[in-house]
Amino acid sequence: MVLALPTLVASMDISVLFLALPNLSKSLEATGVKQLWIMDVYGFVLSGFLVTMGTLSDRIGSRKLLLAGAAAFGSLSVVAAFSTSPEMLVACRALLGVPVPC
Repeated sequence: MVLALPTLVASMDISVLFLALPNLSKSLEATGVKQLWIMDVYGFVLSGFLVTMGTLSDRIGSRKLLLAGAAAFGSLSVVAAFSTSPEMLVACRALLGVPVPC
């Protein structure tokens, strides 16, 4: 049950972003390529760190890593919500894909 929570958060994140993308692209004046980066960079970074973070969680503990990652995800989500440019949003979404160990 505990491991279902991060999956639910990630799926809610992509669903909300998909619905908000037309308004985001209009207000941030994002081109088609930038819209693709906004949608896809999270998955690229997350898939790149899966094995690394699995090894790290074996060393420092999965609970610590999960809690630190959830805290970082929440704070970075707030920063991403107040992005002023497409590049800032892409950078925030990239950082959302990296779990932060404590």
